[in-house]
Amino acid sequence: MSQLTHYTTNFEKQTFPITLVSDQVSNAPNIGSLFRICDAFGVEKIIFCGDNIPVFGRKMTKTSRATEKVVPFEITKDIHPVISKLQEEKYTIISLEITEDSKSIHTLDFSKLEKIALVIGDENFGVNPETIYESDIVTHIDMFGQNSSMNVVQATNIVLYEITRQLMLAN
Repeated sequence: MSQLTHYTTNFEKQTFPITLVSDQVSNAPNIGSLFRICDAFGVEKIIFCGDNIPVFGRKMTKTSRATEKVVPFEITKDIHPVISKLQEEKYTIISLEITEDSKSIHTLDFSKLEKIALVIGDENFGVNPETIYESDIVTHIDMFGQNSSMNVVQATNIVLYEITRQLMLAN
């Protein structure tokens, strides 16, 4: 059995109605990794919100593996007009955060949602409380160890996997 390369895989390219909204994620390697996973999971667009978002530069491109050239993105300062616009466009706003009322990703049926805006937050402070309040759904990843959080990119990977898995099964 021989290992396949980027050029010999049989994966079918597909874009899902998912927009990733990144609020204040500012670590260059994390930004690069977000591009890479958004390409891998067929995310239609990334919206980076905040100040000094390093979407170019060696540290970012090292982890992005050139996916910043194929994943559409935009940069804006304030997340709140972004959320309002996405709501007008009939996106379901889902924030990835642990709260008193958040639902486990395993209990949600993402296949019933037509368009999804997945909001992820700052590496240290998570999704800001105002954005949580503006969200239609707040979800979390069940964890079984002592820690109650994980790296923003790892968490985004898990949720995008679950969303796209459910969307693929529904088709």
